[in-house]
Amino acid sequence: MKYGFTLFCLMVSPVMLAADPIETTVNGQRLNATMQHMHTFGENEEGGSDRVAYSDHNRLAYSYLFSLMQQSGLTPDIDVAGNLVGRRPGKIDGLAPIIIGSHIDTVPNGGHYDGIVGVMAGIEVASTLHEAGIELDHPLAVIVWSNEEGGKTGSRSYAGTVAERELSLPSLGDKAIGAGISHLGGHPERLGENRKRPGDVAGYVELHVEQGAILDREKISIGVVEGIVGIKRWYITIEGFANHAGTTPMDQRQDALYPAALIVAEIRQIITAEPGRQVGTVGRLDVKPGAPNVIPGEVMFSLEIRDLDMDKVTGLFEKIRASATEIAESHGTSISFDQYYESPATLTDNGIKALVQESAAALGLTTLHLPSGAGHDAQSMKDIAPLGMIFVPSKDGVSHAPTEFTSEQQITDGANVLLNTILGMDRLLR
Repeated sequence: MKYGFTLFCLMVSPVMLAADPIETTVNGQRLNATMQHMHTFGENEEGGSDRVAYSDHNRLAYSYLFSLMQQSGLTPDIDVAGNLVGRRPGKIDGLAPIIIGSHIDTVPNGGHYDGIVGVMAGIEVASTLHEAGIELDHPLAVIVWSNEEGGKTGSRSYAGTVAERELSLPSLGDKAIGAGISHLGGHPERLGENRKRPGDVAGYVELHVEQGAILDREKISIGVVEGIVGIKRWYITIEGFANHAGTTPMDQRQDALYPAALIVAEIRQIITAEPGRQVGTVGRLDVKPGAPNVIPGEVMFSLEIRDLDMDKVTGLFEKIRASATEIAESHGTSISFDQYYESPATLTDNGIKALVQESAAALGLTTLHLPSGAGHDAQSMKDIAPLGMIFVPSKDGVSHAPTEFTSEQQITDGANVLLNTILGMDRLLR
């Protein structure tokens, strides 16, 4: 189904793909009122949110959303992974569902928009269709994925990639992941029942705040997401020789920290010299023995590179490896590289991108095509169904913090683009 849809999109002009604008639009006042009410589930004294996955705040918010889904014409249920799923039947038997998904769990002392905008807009879209008496050919599901911030456990259950050992790992709160799933009403021992195959889902779309400053800085209303960047991470270790800081002359030292500092600076040069939107980060530095009067004998630091093109990520790393090796050896130290993490890039579907673009244009909204630098639940759907993402601006690019903010009008605009995109997907996905 995925390949057939993509091929169809390549043969049709973008204008033909656009959803015809409808007179019905979402109720922005109601949508933003539900957004505000979500603050109450886990809001702390600093104004941030402590609604971490599997917490009591998370479970109480589920109860609220359960009621909202029922009012919106959805039939809600908790699945085996602790996802809250609201379903609406379609007119044509045998068609796979279209899914709107996002999450409501936050990081500790997080914000009130990351993930929540997509969930509340999805429920509002269902309400709008229900009140207007608009029936889709496809079934529609609005899914609140569990534990997005702690590893996308809920959405990855659809991909069948949650390992049994993960269930005993700690979540961001005070529960192990397996116990947390049970706390929300799921059944971790039956997680395999959630796995979906290509064709089980007709299409997936997720509305989300950008979590960056591009749309806000450029005063753009809607981001048409090209894909979710791939990530590779390494630990780089430099071995020198620890010795007395007072008695060892400068020209006789094998100081592991000095070449490490030069390499960190070189990483920035290599990443920024290449055209494109790639980013590279050194976020952790561990110096041993770590005493003021001892020359560092070992330094370990992390390296992360992100881009939509995984070959580019690999190529940048090879440049860094060659330069870092030369720097380390020229200072009498040895160096090693250990890759410990990889998340492949996920491209969005061309047809859904065209629908988002034309839906926004029909509403008079400006657009910009851009990648997502952060991970999202949508990544879990990449081998299951064609997927798309819609971004709305984040003020000053702030996210995962109490000052995270997206205006009521921006949220309403995003929800209306989501509504028109869903209508377009219903016509095109077969």
